[in-house]
Amino acid sequence: MSLKKYQIEITETLQRIVEIEAASLDDAISEIQKQYKDEEIILDSSDYVETNIIEFNY
Repeated sequence: MSLKKYQIEITETLQRIVEIEAASLDDAISEIQKQYKDEEIILDSSDYVETNIIEFNY
């Protein structure tokens, strides 16, 4: 019996709720995006939510 090759996709989800004061929702999102891009907000293992492991289908 020969072995088959499989491609398995692993997806980890990290999530954090960040509270911010801003003049509008758009301003709040823009500021959080900037902080995330500038690595002022870094998600780590304490922000872990779930892992999904499935067969990879292109």
